[in-house]
Amino acid sequence: MNKNRVNGTIDDVVGSAKRKAGELTGNPTLQVKGAAQQVKGKVENAWGKTTDEVQKAVGNTDARIDTHVKLEVKKSTANAERNKCK
Repeated sequence: MNKNRVNGTIDDVVGSAKRKAGELTGNPTLQVKGAAQQVKGKVENAWGKTTDEVQKAVGNTDARIDTHVKLEVKKSTANAERNKCK
């Protein structure tokens, strides 16, 4: 479980409490703020789940990204090309 999932769960629970408090007190502003925080929490939790799955998938493979390019020229090929130019 990563940071996004923890924060998302917290926002979801706090937002739900705010929304319900707004309903009980008749405060539409608190209801809207609570609902918005709840949605933010659900999105953040979903993002955390996605990143966990990607890390799990990449972590279980031998695949690695190599950003280096290596150029090799055999001496015989280089000499043949140089001789053509003479």
